[in-house]
Amino acid sequence: MNAPRSISIFGATGSVGQSTLDLIRSNPSEYRVIALTAHNNAEELAKLAREFDAEIAVISDPTYLGPLQDALSGTKIAARAGEAALVEAASRDDVDWTMASIVGCAGLAPTMASLKKGRCVALANKEALVSAGALMMAAARESGATLLPVDSEHNAIFQSLQGGDISEVESIILTASGGPFRGRTQDALRNVTPAQAVAHPNWDMGAKISVDSATMMNKGLELIEAHHLFPVGLENISILVHPQSVIHSMVEYKDRSVLAQLGSPDMRIPIAHALAWPRRMATNCERLDLAKISKLEFHEPDQTNFPATAIARSAIAAGGASPAIMNAANEVAVAAFLGGKIGFLNIVRVVQDTLSRFAPDAPKTIDDIMAIDGEARLVAETLCQDIASTS
Repeated sequence: MNAPRSISIFGATGSVGQSTLDLIRSNPSEYRVIALTAHNNAEELAKLAREFDAEIAVISDPTYLGPLQDALSGTKIAARAGEAALVEAASRDDVDWTMASIVGCAGLAPTMASLKKGRCVALANKEALVSAGALMMAAARESGATLLPVDSEHNAIFQSLQGGDISEVESIILTASGGPFRGRTQDALRNVTPAQAVAHPNWDMGAKISVDSATMMNKGLELIEAHHLFPVGLENISILVHPQSVIHSMVEYKDRSVLAQLGSPDMRIPIAHALAWPRRMATNCERLDLAKISKLEFHEPDQTNFPATAIARSAIAAGGASPAIMNAANEVAVAAFLGGKIGFLNIVRVVQDTLSRFAPDAPKTIDDIMAIDGEARLVAETLCQDIASTS
């Protein structure tokens, strides 16, 4: 009998982290939880650490260390806080597999630390790869780490490539649901509320990712991810709107065969693939009933009313720090929108305006990335404040 796979989950209280733990609950003898982390939900983090008998719990916001220590009182679970503690947890030698699901650029440092240890890293943090894709892929190659994509689209591509060779690929097709506002014009989008934007028609996701889906920026970020993960050339990666979210992405080979991965829109399916890889595990996810669905639709993306994918394509084509700037500005703009400070259409406007104000050199280190990220955030925050003051 194989020893249990030792697991760390960065972002344990988020939707991906919770789904990962749900799968572990169904297969308790297969996995041993070492480290769990959260941003500021000390109560839930302590509850999960107790349930899974974790060795260490890390809260990234140091102001919540006291509550975490109190909630873990009487246990042998170590409580830590801050970015350095996250990196230390990611650098442990007793972990086989890491789920990197901290939202935003905050997850970059611990994800890089995990990659440098040469382990299996299941990547659900798209912003890290967008901002530092070249550095992350280089770290994985140098250490021999295995990078397992968890986004449903990239996991679908990964599965469709199994048994094939990247040199035999003609193109990659990323599918997109189109979000909750597919088909709407700019005028119709002008008064969209945060509550409407987070109500995704198919997927159960966090607020930030749901807003990104509504603006189509999510697909722009995924385009950049795919460019790093699957080197077929940017011109050979396209986006196709598929409202049913049944086909999660496709790979076209040079012989014109097209392989696709299908499944119900449930993030536990790609997570389960990564968690059990290279094997498969049983899940209680809903079975795909194509007869019940009956119809699958496909449309070209509307880049006039949803220009985010075009902005992302231009950013990766420009190279250098452009993707990191785009990501930072988008994070700031989405937070401002969710906070009621700017309108829905202003999200993309802030991203475009921030990009237009920068022409920095290509980043060579993580410190370079973080410095660029910080500068871009300041610019984006000023733009958001200007918009808020005139509205």
